Amino acid sequence: MEDVYQIESHYNKHQGRKYAIISGIVLLLLVASLAGIVMGSANIGISEVLDVLRSKATPVEHQIVLNIRLPRILSAIVAGAALAVSGAAMQSILRNPLGSPFTLGISNAAAFGAAFAVIVLGAGSSQSGSANPVIFNNPYAVTVSAFLWSLVSTGIIFLLAKYKGATPEVMILTGIILGSLFAAGMTALQYFGDDIEISTVVFWTFGDLGRASWKDFRILLLVVLVAMILFIRNRWNYNALDSGDEVARSLGVHVERIRLTGMVTASLATAIAVSFFGIIAFVGLVVPHIVRRIIGGDERFLIPASALFGGMFLLVSDIVARTIIAPVVLPVGILTSFLGAPLFLYLLIRGIGKGYW
Repeated sequence: MEDVYQIESHYNKHQGRKYAIISGIVLLLLVASLAGIVMGSANIGISEVLDVLRSKATPVEHQIVLNIRLPRILSAIVAGAALAVSGAAMQSILRNPLGSPFTLGISNAAAFGAAFAVIVLGAGSSQSGSANPVIFNNPYAVTVSAFLWSLVSTGIIFLLAKYKGATPEVMILTGIILGSLFAAGMTALQYFGDDIEISTVVFWTFGDLGRASWKDFRILLLVVLVAMILFIRNRWNYNALDSGDEVARSLGVHVERIRLTGMVTASLATAIAVSFFGIIAFVGLVVPHIVRRIIGGDERFLIPASALFGGMFLLVSDIVARTIIAPVVLPVGILTSFLGAPLFLYLLIRGIGKGYW
């Protein structure tokens, strides 16, 4: 009986540590959000932020805080959460540490769909000299097009696995090939576009949160909340998949349906983020690896922790991009690529010979 108490005590301590880590990430996210409000090319201090909340601020301060910085901060959190949790789910679904919206070609497929909507369907335009150079005339058309083309990439990979028995390594290689194919297709679309359409696609592909608005945020939040609910509801199924398909089937998991649902959900979350803000690389690949090393592979904790850490990672990256060479604002997609590539290489080198799952 004493051994049982010791095991229970150890288990509770282990679980308490994970809750403490998640609480710490939430605290860091709140701190980063506050820093995002006060940091920028315009000097806005805590007192000015409080004046905005009390409706005592100047019109300029009100515009900067409520209509520029706040939607940008919230969009960074939600978009980062969408990309990170999609990557975590894909790595579990495919049982492959290289699974992510970027490496599986879903990001490039969604980008091709958005470019298709801009150039072929006329859903975008460009403004020279504006702080917000890209305007989507019909963001719904861009989002739907990005989602449908991302499903093409997802469908090819899923069919390859279902009917040809492809290994996770082959699926990753297929995703890389599809990503290159869609990138070439996007280049071909630009060749046939006019100057305004080309400039719109080029500005858009940088991956920039500067075009965030309250309207975009509401659409993004709705889709990502639905995706998060679906991922969390399937957390036990993903835990079963971590042990292999046969074990999962013996536990009553419908493996093919869970994989299809998860991939489609991840495609939708990725497409909505890409269609609004462009390609933001490495968030869906690097963040789940960092979180796994900190909190472990239990999907009950991995999914919410990845969402929170992904939001914080993208938000901090955007703050650095806005301030590192102020008043010039760098697109956040450039910074995440510079940060993500060497960081992932470091994690890869550290993990060689140690196993992953």
